[in-house]
Amino acid sequence: MEVLSLIRTAVQNAVRSVYDHELALDDIKLAVTKKEFEGDFTFVVFPLVRFLKQGPEQIATAIGEQLKSDSEYVNDFNVVKGFLNLELSDPFWLKTLAQIRGDNFLKAEKQGKKMMVEFSSPNTNKPLHLGHIRNILLGWSMAQIAENRGYDVIKTQIINDRGIAVCKSMMAWQLFANGATPASENKKGDHFVGEYYVKFDKALQEEYAGWQEAEGQKFYEENKKEGESSEAFFKRYKNQYFNDNSKLGRDTKDMLIRWEDGDKETVELWKMMNGWVYEGMDETYENLGVEFDTINYESETYLLGKESVEKGLEDGVFFRQEDGSVWIDLEDVKMDRKIVLRSDGTSVYMTQDIGTAQMRYEEHGIDSMVYVVADEQDYHFKVLFEILKRLGEPYADHLHHLSYGMVDLPSGKMKSREGTVVDADDLIEEVVNEARKGSSERGGVAHLSEEEQNAIFRKIGLAALKYFIIKINPRKRMVFDPKESVDMQGTTGPYIQNAFVRIRSVLRKAEAQGFERTGYADSFKSNEQDRAILSMMLSYPEVLEEALNSYDPSVIANFCYTLAKAFHRYYHDNILFDPSNVEESSYRIELAETISIVLENAMALLGIEMPDYM
Repeated sequence: MEVLSLIRTAVQNAVRSVYDHELALDDIKLAVTKKEFEGDFTFVVFPLVRFLKQGPEQIATAIGEQLKSDSEYVNDFNVVKGFLNLELSDPFWLKTLAQIRGDNFLKAEKQGKKMMVEFSSPNTNKPLHLGHIRNILLGWSMAQIAENRGYDVIKTQIINDRGIAVCKSMMAWQLFANGATPASENKKGDHFVGEYYVKFDKALQEEYAGWQEAEGQKFYEENKKEGESSEAFFKRYKNQYFNDNSKLGRDTKDMLIRWEDGDKETVELWKMMNGWVYEGMDETYENLGVEFDTINYESETYLLGKESVEKGLEDGVFFRQEDGSVWIDLEDVKMDRKIVLRSDGTSVYMTQDIGTAQMRYEEHGIDSMVYVVADEQDYHFKVLFEILKRLGEPYADHLHHLSYGMVDLPSGKMKSREGTVVDADDLIEEVVNEARKGSSERGGVAHLSEEEQNAIFRKIGLAALKYFIIKINPRKRMVFDPKESVDMQGTTGPYIQNAFVRIRSVLRKAEAQGFERTGYADSFKSNEQDRAILSMMLSYPEVLEEALNSYDPSVIANFCYTLAKAFHRYYHDNILFDPSNVEESSYRIELAETISIVLENAMALLGIEMPDYM
């Protein structure tokens, strides 16, 4: 029996004995007692007042006295208004330790439900960067958490492999590369292509400056707003120039049209450059420990959704304007009207997303879907989910947008076109180097081979990166500092790893001395720290459920830190291994090992591996 059920059953029996009232087990809610009060778990008796016709303090006292008298698991109690705080016995905590070490504690049983998690979804005109890393880590963690809670999870991404931005890189390669390739330049393919995206923007700025000097004054006089200075005008017009007057803009848009028409030469160039990017991205995913079950490409999905729009027109979900464009009116749910087909019959992003969602359901029979996309798209997903509801999609009530804030550096915002982004690969290398520097100074891995050391540096560096990003609530904008992320004393991944390493060191020491654990049930006496740690670990499944239901892996990250901090304090205050005290050492080694098991399981859900040395 699950250990808290022992207490619930005891409470149920006490209410029956004292009041001859039958209380359902599901109605007996137990919570960890607040720190400012004495006790381990609290039972709130206010809901019983209307049944038992007594005051809450009288009810709580009567139940507490009965529990103290009859239950071997309740040592003492105190009452604060209608809150019955229970102090539980050592036999209870021994059963708690046994439950945590049991087979079914760390992972829920299969639910028979499918969840799809879409994350990453990059463009093929630049490498993955720091912003993508936050997206990837959130998506990967949510997938692992859902799988742990019994879902069959399908990890997917939709790669934005077409459009004007991709053509900008292609155009710049044609203009400036002179046949260069990633192999000839000894560069990762995604980095190589990203450089041409930056070169395109630089060429566009130069073209704009030349046009401004040659033709700008006349254009300014003809198009300025009343009282607008030339400086303000050209600053305002800068982004519009690409569409209206730029030769580069016209040539790039012509390239996109040729691609859409299936021009052989253009399509071959597109395939070649996208292939370079895919090779580079796959390497980055591998470095992050991430993989996908399915991949969709916008070049294959951008025409999806049109049939659904036509059917929606017939069913009255959409309406057609005089110019032939198709819209949906969402003003009744406090959203605007939204276009789903242009007047020329072409799709918008919303159309594609409708069709892609339907395709995924038809192919995989998913029960729920999580989209991991930055908060810039909050409104888009509200509209998408409402449209799918009105189209009667069976999964429409189980769609969620995991919205997250941008990631900045201490130096400020990143801009792809200006080449000021931090590439994911460079960031990974930086945190691994920081980990190498710290570990070398401590000397904890000097006895290992160079290969083994490098593997540990990588685990520590990636833990620093992943934990620092995941520990922040996804909704919050954040600043990432590589040096702060590897601090051994802060709220960091390496701090948690260090707790695991300490435990492994104790286990190795005990094993080296041939220590065999013996029974400790008769001599076991818990202290306050024991009870706090066991109570914390007992709450782990609830932590996982909260993380899943709130779509927030930071809940698990914070749990890991709190547990690691409690262990570090326990390690400082107690001797874990004393060969002369076999029974006490047996218990404490078993407790420490259990902590390491829970930490390793929880950190794995965040994509973080634990080293044996640091």
